[in-house]
Amino acid sequence: MPRALVIVYSIVAVLALIGLADALYLTVLHLTGQSAACGDGAECSQVLSSSYSHFGPLPVAGLGLLGYFTVFSLATFAAFGWVKPRRFLPIMVGLMFLGTLWFLYVQAFILHQYCRFCLGSAAITFLLAALVVATSPGSARTRA
Repeated sequence: MPRALVIVYSIVAVLALIGLADALYLTVLHLTGQSAACGDGAECSQVLSSSYSHFGPLPVAGLGLLGYFTVFSLATFAAFGWVKPRRFLPIMVGLMFLGTLWFLYVQAFILHQYCRFCLGSAAITFLLAALVVATSPGSARTRA
């Protein structure tokens, strides 16, 4: 495997760890009933306490926790040359990307409020998607 791909998969793993920390923080807040430390304004707390912040008893951040952990694991295995994780990584990141688009829509057009932690997670997911698309088998970088 080219050294550039190992570096990209390593970057994906580090980004997933950052997203994992964000999702863990929000999951713990949700499960303990605490408010997020978002600085000025109450928008963040209102987004995190809305009906869109959970699926039944499960917080959405918990799904993010599972997603980021899966991406971290797949990227780590891919960096060590395993083939199957390279096939599943784009699927997982694609699902996370679609979820991120939905939650950005909810914040912008339904709640009309934004959570900084949620936007940070969205930025990480967009970066992950860009890196995964750049390393897909059909891209020019992986054919060289």
